[in-house]
Amino acid sequence: MPIKEHPEIGTVMTCDFNAGFREPEMVKHRPVVVISPKIVARPGLCTVVALSTTAPDPVMQYHRQIDIRPRLPARWDSDGVWVKGDMIAAVGFHRLDFLRYGKDVQGRRLYHYSPVSDENLRVIRACVLSGMGLAQLTKSLR
Repeated sequence: MPIKEHPEIGTVMTCDFNAGFREPEMVKHRPVVVISPKIVARPGLCTVVALSTTAPDPVMQYHRQIDIRPRLPARWDSDGVWVKGDMIAAVGFHRLDFLRYGKDVQGRRLYHYSPVSDENLRVIRACVLSGMGLAQLTKSLR
């Protein structure tokens, strides 16, 4: 089910890149990290950077491997997930959903809501800047 409110920066979500995207653009359902704040003039939009469980070939300066805690659901194995800093997109809320862990004993769905650590967010921002040709700005990241 799509989200209704802008998620917190650093939130790991899934994004459906199937409709309207074509290779070499990002395609299929992928885990992503929210990198934009809520912007009043952009209701319903969120900027995200893609994650991958597969190492890029070749690995470039805008790729970094990170571990996400708490662990993501098994499908997205969060030990050694790759940040694809060259694959950012402003997407509509209709494409985004929280990661699902399964169901509790009462049958209610369990979701992952935790943002990435501050250190991982710094790494992600550095990858995004590098992917946009702005690696010199990474010195200012806190």
